[in-house]
Amino acid sequence: MYSQTMTNNRVGRSGTGEPTSSPLRVLALGAVAGPALFTLTWLTLGVTSTGYTLYGHTFREYSPVSQPISGLGVGATAPFMNTAFVVTGLMLLVGVVGIVRSVPAAGSPTLRRWALALLACTGIGQALCGVFTLRASVVHGLAFLLAVGTPIVGFVVAGRYLRRVPGWRRLGTGLAVVGSPLALLGLIAYFVAFRPTADGAEHGVAGLIQRIDVVGVHAWFVAMGWRAFREPGSTPPASRPASGQRPSASSIAR
Repeated sequence: MYSQTMTNNRVGRSGTGEPTSSPLRVLALGAVAGPALFTLTWLTLGVTSTGYTLYGHTFREYSPVSQPISGLGVGATAPFMNTAFVVTGLMLLVGVVGIVRSVPAAGSPTLRRWALALLACTGIGQALCGVFTLRASVVHGLAFLLAVGTPIVGFVVAGRYLRRVPGWRRLGTGLAVVGSPLALLGLIAYFVAFRPTADGAEHGVAGLIQRIDVVGVHAWFVAMGWRAFREPGSTPPASRPASGQRPSASSIAR
């Protein structure tokens, strides 16, 4: 009976003594649902937008090819797009916490904390983009950099940490070797194509490049969130007989 009581008390604990990822794995889905919500929102509003006025210039038509996603945060579509910015940012924050906390501790605790902090910056930046719209262009631009620029470093740090976790090595390598360089190239390509003038916002492909960059960054969060949710977690230590003890009849039956 004592053995069974101890087993019941310890179920749900990973080999590190931390809670298993069961509830945390649900939180990790925030990194999946958030990007899905955001993508669906800008796709829908991009079709329904009738244009907007910014700094005295009226954009009579909205083009997802030439204009940024944030253009949907001004005008008639503003309440919906800005809400999506904030909600997605918060969902990413929750998802990142769920991902990092559900992954078994491995290697440096400092590296783990840095991975959490840097990945969380994307959610913070995304939420700030909805609070400070294009009308506050300087702050909005900084928030955009926080959201899509931080992963250039964050993916490397998170990748180095995840490479040490059993079962996460491939994804960790992908983050560091593929995700980070693509985030950098996407940001550079966007700034090369971007022209901060009314005429520039109505021509060119800056909007399309930005969307590719954002979707690419979000895709890695989706991959991490889904993997954390699907990962069964560590085997509870109570399920293994202690050294020198004979397994019980109930454990043999299992």
